[in-house]
Amino acid sequence: MNKTVGELQEYIRKVNLERGFEGTTVPELFVYLMEELGEMAKETRRIRKMHVESNDKVLDDEAQKVELGHEMADTLNVLLALANRVDIDLEKSFWEKEEINNKRTWGKKN
Repeated sequence: MNKTVGELQEYIRKVNLERGFEGTTVPELFVYLMEELGEMAKETRRIRKMHVESNDKVLDDEAQKVELGHEMADTLNVLLALANRVDIDLEKSFWEKEEINNKRTWGKKN
């Protein structure tokens, strides 16, 4: 069931129409993207045991990983919707940017 980024982007285009989200504006999508990034950060914080709150969900390692994966999927969903809204082929843009990045000299982390 592996899909390309382009196939995922087309899928999001279709389901957003089916679910009635085609009227979502670019500023609204940015807000949703920031919200999903925050949820992803919170799950990462839980996994890393960083400043755990007393009311945080207590999950085993595998369940935490599943939760983080779901938040990553939500983030990707909104990013793909945003790309659709501004008519960007995200897969094409990804590979174009990788060509640029591959020509750079990167300092390695110690």
